[in-house]
Amino acid sequence: MHVPFLPRICEGLIFLLFNSSIPLEAEIGPGSRCGHRGIAVVIHEKAKIGARCVIRAQVIVGGARPNDGPSGGLPVIGDDVGIGVGAKVLGPVKIGDGALIGANAVVIHDVPAGATVGGVPARVLKNRRVS
Repeated sequence: MHVPFLPRICEGLIFLLFNSSIPLEAEIGPGSRCGHRGIAVVIHEKAKIGARCVIRAQVIVGGARPNDGPSGGLPVIGDDVGIGVGAKVLGPVKIGDGALIGANAVVIHDVPAGATVGGVPARVLKNRRVS
């Protein structure tokens, strides 16, 4: 994919100012945002993040292994998901709509819609119905 020069300069400035890597190629839904100015956020270029998600500082969204393949080994995050400070979402996991991921959690398994997860590795702490 050909990306014009100016957006690449902006991507480089974001990395220099905030120590973050949020590639232009990443699929990020409308209304999603990074809290704390996105400091130290790393998102894989082929990760998929839904609409209205909140990603806090020092979050990593990426593959678990370097050779996971072009798309099969990366997270797919639903809509209205909250990801706490320092959380890692790794590998071919699906995060359901409305899920909450606690601070410093390491998510390596699918998370159901409406669930709250935490720990290393992350486990379901609470499950609420999402309409």
